[in-house]
Amino acid sequence: MTTDRAALRTELRARRRAIPAPQRIAAADALAARLFDLAFAPTTGYVAGYWALDGEIALHVWQTRLPRDCVYCLPVLQPGTLKFAPWRFGDALVTNRYGIPEPDVAPSSLLDAADLALIVMPLVGFDASGHRLGMGGGWYDRTLAFRHDAPAPPYLVGAAFDEQRVPELDAAAWDVPLDAVCTPTTTFSCRPA
Repeated sequence: MTTDRAALRTELRARRRAIPAPQRIAAADALAARLFDLAFAPTTGYVAGYWALDGEIALHVWQTRLPRDCVYCLPVLQPGTLKFAPWRFGDALVTNRYGIPEPDVAPSSLLDAADLALIVMPLVGFDASGHRLGMGGGWYDRTLAFRHDAPAPPYLVGAAFDEQRVPELDAAAWDVPLDAVCTPTTTFSCRPA
């Protein structure tokens, strides 16, 4: 496996896209169970997920089973950062510049990351220590920079297929640490003891 981040992204994206549909469906169900089993899984408040694209593990099972007092949100691109907007199946969507659907809401309806109890983030790759390899745009790292030295809120969880795990990733100075990474078979706790 390469240590070049661009090549590693290409390799890991191809790996997750190659996962057969029946395995993806089962993985979404298993992932939801792991997210609900987190010690810090909220029962109230705003929680954010993502719109799964390019082979990312889907969150629809988790979203549909959230406690009644949790409000599911999706990220919305803003200049240099992400904001979040509540979204339910059937609500209006628009496509952002990367082709990702996001809620079609007024800017005044957007929430800051600090307003959320939990953010579940997509990963291209990860290691058991919780180092995350994203798409390379730095959107989550910029948005969550305030969380660099604070344990919570919001709690940060990476979601991935087991096939996306790599032996080790070097953390960059700007990388915001995760509290956990959940796959269909394992939860990696990344919080300091």
